[in-house]
Formats: sequence, C-alpha cells, structure tokens
Amino acid sequence: MIPDSRQPADRFVRFKTLFLSDVHLGTPDCKIHEVNDLLRRSRCEKLVLNGDIIDAWHLARRRHHWSTAHTRFIRLVLRKLEKENTEVVYLRGNHDDVLHRFLPLRLARFSIVNEHIHQTPQGDYLVVHGDGFDQVTTQHPWIARLGAVGYDQLLRLNRVYNGWRRMRGKEYFSLSKAIKARVKKAISFTGRYEEQLQGLATEKKCRGIICGHIHTPADKLVGSIHYLNSGDWVESLTCIVEHLDRRLEVLHYRDFLVLAGPVPTPFSSGVPRSTP
Repeated sequence: MIPDSRQPADRFVRFKTLFLSDVHLGTPDCKIHEVNDLLRRSRCEKLVLNGDIIDAWHLARRRHHWSTAHTRFIRLVLRKLEKENTEVVYLRGNHDDVLHRFLPLRLARFSIVNEHIHQTPQGDYLVVHGDGFDQVTTQHPWIARLGAVGYDQLLRLNRVYNGWRRMRGKEYFSLSKAIKARVKKAISFTGRYEEQLQGLATEKKCRGIICGHIHTPADKLVGSIHYLNSGDWVESLTCIVEHLDRRLEVLHYRDFLVLAGPVPTPFSSGVPRSTP
C-alpha cells in the first residue's frame, strides 16, 4: 500500500518516523544518490539509523570508495538534526562496530545505542540491528569479515553481469541477491534469525521488532510478533516508515518516487530504474 503522505503543494513527503539500515557508506555499491534523495525530499520527527550505515570494514581496505555524495549523506542527517528538529537515533551494526566504544551516548536529540524502544499506539517495538543473532558474526567474526570480502566481489560480478544484460536490452537482475538467497535457504538461516528475534521481542514484552542486517526486507507476523526488516541500500533500496497515522510499512524507493514525484535533478547511480 502507498498511502497519501504528502499534502497538496507540499515539497516534501512527511513521515512520523523513518528507519534506515545497511546503507554501507564507503562502498562502491551503496545506492547513495537514491538514499540521499529520500533524505532530501522527506521530513520526519524521528530518524532511526539502524546499523551498518558506514561500512568501516570496507573502508579499512578501500578508503578511496568514499565520495562527496557519501559526505552529503552525513550532512543531510545533520541538517535533519539541526534545522528540521528531527530526533536521530543511531544503532551500532557489525560493519560500524567501532561505535561500541561510545555506547551509550546521548547528546540532546542525538543518541548512539545498542537497542531502542519505539513506542506506537499499537504497542512498543524493539529496534536492533540484528547482528547479535547471526552466529557467524558473533562466534566467528573472522569468517564474517571474510564473507564481507566475498560479498564485495559478488557485487562486482553483479555489476559486470548487469552491464552485459543492459547491452542486450534485458532488465536488471540481482545475481548477488539470488546467490545469497539460495545459500541462506540451504542453511535455514533466515528462519532461525527471525525466530530468535521473535524470542527477544517477547522477552522485552514488545509487540514487534524492527531490524536490518540480513538485507532482506520483510513485514509479517512471526508467531505473535510483528517482524519488520528494513532491507538495505545496496540492492533492495528499502526502508521502514511510520506514517502520520502511525502505521508501519516497508517502503521501496520506487514507491517513494510515486509519493515524491520524479527526481528533480538528473543523477546517475549506475543502477537501472528497474532495480527490484
């Protein structure tokens, strides 16, 4: 469902709360222009950055992938904090785990935390990045880092493959996403991940849970718990929004464009508009 979150003659799409995760600033596959467009043309009372916003793992290997557009993302967040009176909550992820030394940090309307309780009329939602329920990340961090390098190479192959498809007039196809889905299905990763998060939400007496980490957007019931995953800004281009009527929903960038209208100035991100 695409609700009417924009008033006539309003330049901005307005939300109560905007949840972003897994932007992976500092990587060549970050869809920086799209996420910047979302921030620039939206207004919200609270912005929750739910982990892996900056990819410190990748930057430790390839610092030159940081661009002025990535710096622009930081400036847009600061503008929301300073000029738009937006509360900003930053949750530590695994790729930006360097933040753990600052936890918890609270400065006026800005905070860096491990978890966050988001209150709604329907009940409380626990917000966590989710890496604490990934056994590879928690028990074998060296494998997780090796996997991150492999994922970078898979995304590079994905760019070459889709360049070949474009030359032949074919639609975009996420080769990397398809391979990841097959691997995770083979080891039943996603199901266990969701069940563990369900247990944590139940333990915290929350109605639902909002997470990221696995780059798989979702909006469903897992048992009695409302499970929401914000996806990522590498392939899925999705976020979670709380509308002004307090409904929570996964929103794809293409649906944001329906609300906001076409991008006002041309940009090129190297991603076809048919990105799934």
